[in-house]
Amino acid sequence: MMLPVEGLPWLEISKQLEAAKAKDFSWRDGRMAFYFYYLDDALSQVQKGAYTSYWTENNLGKGAFPSLARLESELIEFGLELLNAPPGAAGTFTSGGSESIFLALQTARDAARSERGITQPNFVVPRTAHPAFSRAGHALGIEILRVPTTRADYRADVAGMTARIDANTIGLVGSAPNYPFGVFDPISELGALAKSRELWLHVDACVGGFLSPWVKRLGYPIPDWDFTVQGVTSISADLHKYGMAAKGASLMLLRSDEIKQRHQKFDFRDWERGQYATFVMQGTRPGGSVAAAWAVTQHLGEEGYLRCARLIMDAKRQMVEGVNAIDGLRVLDAHELCIFVTRASDPELDMAAVCDAMFARGWYVGRQAEPVGIHMALNPIHHQNVEAYLADLRQSVDEVRARRAVGTAAGQTY
Repeated sequence: MMLPVEGLPWLEISKQLEAAKAKDFSWRDGRMAFYFYYLDDALSQVQKGAYTSYWTENNLGKGAFPSLARLESELIEFGLELLNAPPGAAGTFTSGGSESIFLALQTARDAARSERGITQPNFVVPRTAHPAFSRAGHALGIEILRVPTTRADYRADVAGMTARIDANTIGLVGSAPNYPFGVFDPISELGALAKSRELWLHVDACVGGFLSPWVKRLGYPIPDWDFTVQGVTSISADLHKYGMAAKGASLMLLRSDEIKQRHQKFDFRDWERGQYATFVMQGTRPGGSVAAAWAVTQHLGEEGYLRCARLIMDAKRQMVEGVNAIDGLRVLDAHELCIFVTRASDPELDMAAVCDAMFARGWYVGRQAEPVGIHMALNPIHHQNVEAYLADLRQSVDEVRARRAVGTAAGQTY
């Protein structure tokens, strides 16, 4: 990039930015399986307006900006109440699920080091747990022991996880739901195990934290997974996913404020400037992300969140039924909440080629590795294009089969 000799006006810059997007997939039309969460333009305007109203304010300086301290506190209270936290619970506003997970593991590590003298800690997690756990473990010196999911329903294997616990184990992980398959791990069983062994249990609800409570209110069978489960120590839940907030916004919630104050806080004074205290990994923090998240909760309210949940679950039902009606495809069981995986029921159908055909039709699909298939994480906008998605998926399957038939006739092997 070359800097212009004279600065450009915003109109010209705006045109260049729009031109740069020319080859991007269209999130606004719901033609992406992940990376975005969108309801409508009205909500987007709330996000943008609130974010820009705190465009310059730095959330590191809550003494200078007490309004941000209040907005953040109210968001944490909202999360704690929604997830049935007990009196004395606490939370932290973070930049996203990865930071929330990082802080949970860091706090668990420091607590175990201080209270149990463990210096070579490990966490036992299902193989379906998010890669952020392994990334955090790498940075924090915590060994992450991934246990294969041998159950047919793709939930955590509690017996297998129990067998991996050793003298250096400081914690367990369960997902609500896990991202590869969209099913809830048996959090109640993991909670009982954590409590019996005096271990930390972190529930990764980055996907489900701000969706499953509303889906449950609609009457869907959602298992217990939040602070109502004894043994759950911490929860990560992303506001910028199904909380419908602007990126980046997440909460790391703790059963006890005492844990936060004793083991999460970084309090540094060994320099000339004086005290530097923080509960997060960031220094400067954008005030806009806090303001936008708070504004979204006020804009949506209970009815808005129920509407989002209803749109998602209705779209999922239609998509699952539609996929299962396509010859050669089948939705992988089990699936819960907003995620499902499409696989080939015809062993001769090349799902990688089906993905390629969907890409060619303008769909940014998720490529599932195990089993090979298409991963879909629905959000509210997808209800608008269920029929278009299914029509293109059917055509993609037909195209791949026709190509194979032509190749076979020409003597090609597959």
